[in-house]
Amino acid sequence: MSDLHEPILRWYDEHARDLPWRRPDASAWSVMVSEFMLQQTPVARVLPVHEQWLERWPTPAALAAESSGEAVRAWGRLGYPRRALRLHAAATAIVEEHGGQVPASYDDLLALPGVGDYTAAAIASFAHGRRHVVLDTNVRRVFARAIAGVEFPAPSVTKAEREVARGLLPEDEATAATWSVAVMELGALVCTAAGPRCDACPIADQCAWRAAGRPAYDGPPRKVQAWAGTDRQCRGRLLGVLRDSDGPVHRSRLDAAWSDEAQRVRCLASLVDDGLVARVGPETYALP
Repeated sequence: MSDLHEPILRWYDEHARDLPWRRPDASAWSVMVSEFMLQQTPVARVLPVHEQWLERWPTPAALAAESSGEAVRAWGRLGYPRRALRLHAAATAIVEEHGGQVPASYDDLLALPGVGDYTAAAIASFAHGRRHVVLDTNVRRVFARAIAGVEFPAPSVTKAEREVARGLLPEDEATAATWSVAVMELGALVCTAAGPRCDACPIADQCAWRAAGRPAYDGPPRKVQAWAGTDRQCRGRLLGVLRDSDGPVHRSRLDAAWSDEAQRVRCLASLVDDGLVARVGPETYALP
């Protein structure tokens, strides 16, 4: 057993946030919805949408019975709306292939639309108590600092990182699942990217990065997400017009939403290609 286990698990027991998808009565579907929504989106923004989503679609079957366009509409302004399409597709697959129940097997989860390694491992661990390596940004940052002694991990997951994480995973399945979410919470609340609070960290005396004097990151440049004026903003503006409309929208309303014509035409075409928007007439568009 690692010396890190006891202090982190004790800290989590005392400081874990009360989140609906972590409660004892949370369904596997609630956990799955949260994992899709939390990708690149803060918890505070996810909470109200997650609640509304579960009220409207408490099961995968309930979502699969509606159009993918309604999923996009309900996604609201969470961003990266293709996640809504993928979640709808995953719900449909769960109904068709798993009797409407979110599978517990990592391999079955990985085979669902829109589910990659992290999401499959997270759902298997957090919804079903299985033992898997769960490596999100927060977990990777905690291990980079505590074990490797560097401020930030590499841009993408390395074999060495995965081996370290696997070596730290408790043998007991239930404890392993709690460990994974505990490290994730530590990274989210204490060992943050911008302002790590070493004075509040339960493993500060074991942290290699702190012992080395908290050396600054000297790896490859880290990506900074731009927003203003980007295609992402344009796509979001166009999709917002359709989402707020009860029916098809004439092209002129979309033209009024974004002034740069070339960028607007390109982004509208990409929304259609992605299946987020349907062209329903010569000059009219709607959610799918």
